[in-house]
Amino acid sequence: MVERRAQCPYCGERIWLMLDLSAGRQAYTEDCQVCCQPMLVIFDVEDGEAVELRVERGS
Repeated sequence: MVERRAQCPYCGERIWLMLDLSAGRQAYTEDCQVCCQPMLVIFDVEDGEAVELRVERGS
């Protein structure tokens, strides 16, 4: 697990995300801790590091 900062695509607030690197590439929905809107969190894992972290509006 690693903690990363991201920006909510709805309210623009900076938030912390806990990323589980053990499963490789992931895409999942998580609610913003500030505005509670659903965000799609997407990232790849290379050499044990999260790369290309994207946070988009979810549904």
